[in-house]
Amino acid sequence: MKQLISAFAVSLTLAAPALAQTYAITNGRIVTNTDSGIVENGTVLVRDGDIVAVGAGVEVPGEATVIDAEGGWITPGVFAPYSQLGLIEVGLEDSTNDQAAGESPFSVALDVTDGFNPNGTHIPSQRIEGLTRAAIFPSTGHNIFGGQGGLASTSGEADSVFESGSFVFADLSQSGADEAGGSRPAAWAFLAAALADARGYPGRFAGDHEGDALNRYDAAALLPVARGRVPLVMSINRAADIRRAIRFQEDNAPVRLILVGAAEAWMVADELAASGIPVIIDPLQDLPFNFDAIGASLQNAAHLDAAGVTVAYATLSQDGYFNPRLLPQNAGNAVANGVPWDAAFRAITLTPAEIYGVGDRYGALAPGYAGDVVVWDGDPLEVMSAPTAVLIDGEPTAMESRQTRLRDRYINITDDTPFAYRD
Repeated sequence: MKQLISAFAVSLTLAAPALAQTYAITNGRIVTNTDSGIVENGTVLVRDGDIVAVGAGVEVPGEATVIDAEGGWITPGVFAPYSQLGLIEVGLEDSTNDQAAGESPFSVALDVTDGFNPNGTHIPSQRIEGLTRAAIFPSTGHNIFGGQGGLASTSGEADSVFESGSFVFADLSQSGADEAGGSRPAAWAFLAAALADARGYPGRFAGDHEGDALNRYDAAALLPVARGRVPLVMSINRAADIRRAIRFQEDNAPVRLILVGAAEAWMVADELAASGIPVIIDPLQDLPFNFDAIGASLQNAAHLDAAGVTVAYATLSQDGYFNPRLLPQNAGNAVANGVPWDAAFRAITLTPAEIYGVGDRYGALAPGYAGDVVVWDGDPLEVMSAPTAVLIDGEPTAMESRQTRLRDRYINITDDTPFAYRD
């Protein structure tokens, strides 16, 4: 006999991780992110953590636990391509902040996932808003390199990090130029010297010799970038700097770039499309927040999409350690400024996964994909819509956070004591 659970009640199903089982998410409008498009009144069947069937005529097995979407939307989980989730608890308290290490002798060798805390208090508030996966980014310290980033789920489990060393982060914007000595030519020269050190590893470091830009540990960590095995994520905004980045990739094959920021990318959209370099942008960045972004525009996303650039959306204008949950709103604003709905939704789900090389596992609803499924009570890009159920790796997650517990604790308190004596 099937067990019927309303989408709202899924948050109450388990207080602790359960054994893997079969779930059928039924009666919803399914956004597949595949050639199947949108399936009306469909079912997603998840077994042992993976999706096994998607469609309007899926047979629900007798042992399945049924999650009724009640006519809502069923989508893949949101994937944040840039965040600092699990690295910061209190932004102004250094003891809770592992995003950067300005006093360390190392840079590229720093793997930010070593500091990732799956029990961070900000993670549940992202999960209940539909965010199931995120790229975890370092910040720069004493040179242009911040270190290595990784990919994590928002499950809160000990094994939340499912890939480390996924990319190396470098800042080639004005702030990176400041770290390199005060100018963009200094930053590009430092990057060139660092790549030479990596290509020369280990021979260049024989005996007590060090590299021109990097020590031996950093050079070893940069070697996968030099050989094209992992991408270099480059923070950059100015159109002229983006053109320089395109030339850099051409001159340093097999190095692969991903650009983050790219506020003026719309000015060089055709060149970016021809280069094949993907970009991570914030669709809400429309003000010149510094001199690198004088040309920032709300039409950035639409121009890039029309040109055929691979684009993912981030929340760069909000704090990355507690606001990636706003990604659907950012995507909705992209739609309001000319991006087709399906392209905007893809930019916060499948495209980020593809950029990081895991698009065959995350970001779509199809057999063989991980069971990251979100049920919404309306259009997920509408600001008033919200998730009613979230599954990660095929398991329902608790739809509560510190904020919701505080709300529930205090919302109906009546205190009849005199005002001066109230807590």
